[in-house]
Amino acid sequence: MNQANGTLYGIGVGPGDPDLIPVKAVKILNKVDLIFAASSTKNLHSRAVEIVRPHLPETARVHMLSFPMTKDPVQKQESWRRHARTIIGELRRGRNAAFITLGDCLTYATYGYILQAIREISPATRVITIPGITSYQAAAARINLPLVEGEQSLLVVSGAEGGDNLRRACACAENVVILKAYRNTTDILAALEEAEMLPASVAISNLGMADEKVIQDVRELAELRPGYWTLVIAKK
Repeated sequence: MNQANGTLYGIGVGPGDPDLIPVKAVKILNKVDLIFAASSTKNLHSRAVEIVRPHLPETARVHMLSFPMTKDPVQKQESWRRHARTIIGELRRGRNAAFITLGDCLTYATYGYILQAIREISPATRVITIPGITSYQAAAARINLPLVEGEQSLLVVSGAEGGDNLRRACACAENVVILKAYRNTTDILAALEEAEMLPASVAISNLGMADEKVIQDVRELAELRPGYWTLVIAKK
C-alpha cells in the first residue's frame, strides 16, 4: 500500500450522552482531516454528529453521506459502494478520515456495510475500528439491570420486522435485547408473551435524550407508538 494513503477510523460514538464517547475516539476525531456521517436522503440530520459536536474543534470538516431509506437490496448496495468510493478517494489523497455511527460501529450499524464495500473495492485500505458503548448496555445501566449473570446467555435481535427473530431464537437464551422496537409492536409483544418473557420486560425509548422514557409495563408500547430509538430488555 502507498504509505501516502490515509487511514479510515470507524468510530462508535455511544448511545447519546456525549460523555459516553470513548476517550480514544475523541482523540482521533480531533486529529483526522475529515469526518463522515450517515443521514437519510430526506435530510442532513445526524444524531451521531450531534453527539460528537461538543468534542470537535470549530474547524472540523463533517461530510454527510445520504443513504436511501429503502428495503431494495440493489439500491442499498449501490449507495454503500458509492459512498465507499467517496471515502477511498479522500484516503488516496493522503487524508485521514473517520466514519462515525451511533452506539458501537459494528453492531447494527451502517459502518459495517461501508467497511465491507471498502474491503471489496480497495482491500489494501488501512482501517482501524474503535468500539463504542451500545444502546442496550447504556439502557441496562440506566435502570440498574444486569444483562447476564452466571452461565446465562444474552440474545440481541432486531425487532424492525416484528417478533419472529425472537420466536426463532429465544429458546437458546435467558436474556433478550430487542433493538429497533419502534414498529410492529403488537407482534413483538405477542412474541414476548409466547416466550413467557412479557412480565420481566422493560422498554426504554429515546435513551439519554430530553424525552427519555422508561416503560416498565411493555404492553404500553401497543398504545404509545414508540419512536425509532426504542429497545426492549426481556428476561425469563
